[in-house]
Amino acid sequence: MPQAIPDVKLLQPKVHGDQRGYFLETFRQDLFAEAVDYKVDFIQDNESRSAKGVLRGLHFQLSPHAQSKLVRVVQGRVLDVAVDLRRGSPTFGQHVAVELSGENKHQLFVPRGFAHGFVVLSDEAVFAYKVDAYYAPECDRGIAWNDAQLGIDWQLPMQLITVSDKDSRQPLLADMTDLFDYSAELYES
Repeated sequence: MPQAIPDVKLLQPKVHGDQRGYFLETFRQDLFAEAVDYKVDFIQDNESRSAKGVLRGLHFQLSPHAQSKLVRVVQGRVLDVAVDLRRGSPTFGQHVAVELSGENKHQLFVPRGFAHGFVVLSDEAVFAYKVDAYYAPECDRGIAWNDAQLGIDWQLPMQLITVSDKDSRQPLLADMTDLFDYSAELYES
């Protein structure tokens, strides 16, 4: 499903349910390729568990280790956010925010060139995601989750939000020099 920023995609897998429970395919390459406009080869799956109010992000990796992510919630609810960091993009500095939950089973595809983060809205959430590049500390970057220029409504009062020490020290978008250029090279595998 297209979002306000066309390169960010909301995927809604088919959920087959009956009195026994449910079944869904959380990833299927052929259907994913139909939904996304470029080739992505996922190489790692990650999972985290967080309490209500925990905000993780906004994170990204620079080239040559830039990452695309396919994110979902196994249990609980989060507000998931992708921020366009591609200089020259018509949507530079804008964001997409969607609620992902264990109940709705929606997934968000966040392409290279975007910062990503989420905040837990339920008492607890289990968050799972695929990436197409390994973690590279030398390319690891972030931007301030509370940057007024981004205008993100995290849907929780500020006093309920908990961030890591690292995330509390991230720069504002206006102070960033390490960003992406809006070009096809971000999407080449």
